Amino acid sequence: MFQRVSILLLCLASVAYGQAPLQESANSEQAYRLLATNKTSTMQKEMNQTAEEGFRFAGVMGGDTAFGGSEVVTIMSKVASDSRAVYEYKLLATNKTSTMQKELQEAGDQGFEYKGQTVFSTTFGGKEVVVILERDKNAKPPRYEYKLLATQRTGTMQKELAEAGKNGFEFVGVTVSQTAFGGKEVVVITRRPSNR
Repeated sequence: MFQRVSILLLCLASVAYGQAPLQESANSEQAYRLLATNKTSTMQKEMNQTAEEGFRFAGVMGGDTAFGGSEVVTIMSKVASDSRAVYEYKLLATNKTSTMQKELQEAGDQGFEYKGQTVFSTTFGGKEVVVILERDKNAKPPRYEYKLLATQRTGTMQKELAEAGKNGFEFVGVTVSQTAFGGKEVVVITRRPSNR
């Protein structure tokens, strides 16, 4: 088992550093790209470059990789028959929940839609919550109002989520994070359609 995990991590590290690109089979309906970096600005750039080739965000996770240290790892996928949409990505990263709320809403006003979130230690920012947003460049995007909830107590989060639900906000993602001012917090992102 350890040997298989080591080989997998070695393959992932090779792909992340451009030494051995993933093979895209002509017989396969689905193609994948793995992106890994310790800088969110680099990840946003690489995601947008990959999106120009027809790939779309599939998943994200932050953590320590065998050779890269603390990295955010993103999987992009492409279905051979789906060539209509071209996606654009925005990554938000901060250790201040008030900053994330503001940036999240600004992105929502620009038509970006929440797709995923994770936590990892960035080169300069320390432990940060990273949120990935997406919009289709060829379509009129839906607009959302975002509400970020952050608290150290799960009981308090239950109350805040219940209140958000009563106000029409739907849950989209959760992480447990070490933030600059809140310490260890549960960070939940909710949204509802915007009238703006």
